[in-house]
Amino acid sequence: MCLAIPGKLIEIAHDPQGVRMGKANFGGIVKQVCLEYTPEANPGDYVLVHVGFALGKIDEEEAARTYRLLAEMDQLTELEIPET
Repeated sequence: MCLAIPGKLIEIAHDPQGVRMGKANFGGIVKQVCLEYTPEANPGDYVLVHVGFALGKIDEEEAARTYRLLAEMDQLTELEIPET
């Protein structure tokens, strides 16, 4: 089983090999993610990320709902839960 965490895309670029990459904000923690599987994702969109790969795009409401559920399970000790 895998767990994908929602992150808000803040920037998109290509690495030296031409791979589409981006920076995503995960409740105050910014990480680089691969966007090759989500060519439709743009800055401001929420993407579900697993092991550094954005697997799909979700809306802001679904991202907030996921953060709330993870918080209820006490799994977000380092993150700030975004407001909707």
